[in-house]
Amino acid sequence: MSVIYILLSISIVVAIVFFIAFITAVRNGQFDDSYTPSVRMLFEDELVKKQPKPTIKIKKTN
Repeated sequence: MSVIYILLSISIVVAIVFFIAFITAVRNGQFDDSYTPSVRMLFEDELVKKQPKPTIKIKKTN
């Protein structure tokens, strides 16, 4: 039963560390992108052309 308490406390500490790292990244502007949304509508979606599958010709020798 004591192992559950140890694992629970470790998981809470790890969760707090990741939360602090996330808050720090947000405050430093890691996720700020004000340029891309304004020009996204100017880029056309390019159609990807499918290349035909190469065919292998086998020569029959008689």
